Amino acid sequence: MKIKAAVLYQPRQPLVVEEVDLDPPRRGEVLVRVAAAGVCRSDYHFMVGESRYLLPVVLGHEGAGIVEAVGEGVTTVKPGDHVIFNFVPNCGFCSFCTTGRPHLCEKSATLQQRAFMLDGTSRLHKGGQVLHHFIRTACFAEYAVLAESGCIPVEKDFPLEHAALIGCSVTTGVCAVLRTARVPSGASVAVVGCGGVGLNVVQGARLVNADPIIAIDIREGNLALARQLGATHTVNAGTEDVRHRVREITNGQGVDYAFEVYGAAHTAQVAFDIARRGGEVVIVGLAPDGEKADFELVTILRKELVIKGSYYGSARPRVDMPLLVRLTKEGKLDIGALAQRRYRLEQINQAYRDLEEGLPGRGIIVFPQ
Repeated sequence: MKIKAAVLYQPRQPLVVEEVDLDPPRRGEVLVRVAAAGVCRSDYHFMVGESRYLLPVVLGHEGAGIVEAVGEGVTTVKPGDHVIFNFVPNCGFCSFCTTGRPHLCEKSATLQQRAFMLDGTSRLHKGGQVLHHFIRTACFAEYAVLAESGCIPVEKDFPLEHAALIGCSVTTGVCAVLRTARVPSGASVAVVGCGGVGLNVVQGARLVNADPIIAIDIREGNLALARQLGATHTVNAGTEDVRHRVREITNGQGVDYAFEVYGAAHTAQVAFDIARRGGEVVIVGLAPDGEKADFELVTILRKELVIKGSYYGSARPRVDMPLLVRLTKEGKLDIGALAQRRYRLEQINQAYRDLEEGLPGRGIIVFPQ
């Protein structure tokens, strides 16, 4: 079928919104009409060449939509169902899947693997040219073919724009607190970087009654939104001494859990420096290829620090995404406050210019229904 999609042909060049071909779903796959797709910085790293991917590629990984058709053997969704996109579809049989860590599925382990469907082929092309699927989702497009395990059913009364954000930023941020770090009630938390994912780390910390919750960013708009979503304190890293302010707020101790949610060596160092003795540094932000932090080994030893990575919030999407939907319906998560800007697909390059300018919250590509 012919669909309109946003294609990245070369880094540092605008996305090309054009007509491409999408093949029907094969066995174990689902055709979904995309309703909404979040504008995430992870795609931006590839757009500007900070990270590498197989090109050309249809970008987009944070989305939701309505099932149009299913391939042979699909049993968990049917045409008409509303679904959240899980960008780490899992095989169900490897050692990680069978031990409750599907986000680390061996079949989804490398970017080169994730440029194709689970069978190693693509459903996207333009004439004779193969187009790749961005992390098996490719939802900057009117339609997407996904693996069955990449489709998480959601109730039809739940707004699909909000469901789209659960596809990445909400799950990654909230579950970094609930699943990766398992922050206990009353623990002190700092969030370094309060973009779309960092704001959800703030929400996760609020959910577990962390105190204090310190939001750190260089933009006042992000800090204001962090306060709205549960931060008890804010620190502007552009005008304040972050290390000094965090020590002031925590009576000289530092925080129990320092979350790095921007994706850079300098923000990782800040998180490292503000963690207290016996604390944890949780790396959530996706950094450019080759970015390295320079942590002093003797400090890790003497302070008994834990440095931990958090990929997709260590989430179990089929369990955790419905939980996040329920928490939103109960008023315990505020996704509406995150959804700050809406664009048509044709405005996608403007959407990423706005992201790079640091506008607060999340932008969403909305498709006509």
